[in-house]
Amino acid sequence: MATKTPKKSTPLAPRVQEDDGDGTVVLERRTQKTRPPSMYQVVMLNDDYTPMEFVVMVIQEFFSKDLETATQIMLQIHIDGKGVCGVYSRDVAATKVDQVMDAAQKAGHPLQCVSEPVPT
Repeated sequence: MATKTPKKSTPLAPRVQEDDGDGTVVLERRTQKTRPPSMYQVVMLNDDYTPMEFVVMVIQEFFSKDLETATQIMLQIHIDGKGVCGVYSRDVAATKVDQVMDAAQKAGHPLQCVSEPVPT
């Protein structure tokens, strides 16, 4: 079995710039700018079978919302066909979707939940 030797990563080379002709060399360090992670919203979709009480309980349990806020989100889901339960990084949003879908499946409800990029 042949193994490959790992490639060595080369760090960013500093940019060399000669200055005022007297033989001095100035090294300039380039700073890397990092962007904040992309955010995703967790959206629950309306269906005609999942009880409203179950939706409120799921929103309270997995999204840490109080009863009044959870009820408002549930009503938005019921009226508009979908409602945003929270905004998270991609991994956290995917975990929240999995938790909701698992709880709905265990309870025997067809509740659907998805994550989607936050519109800009």
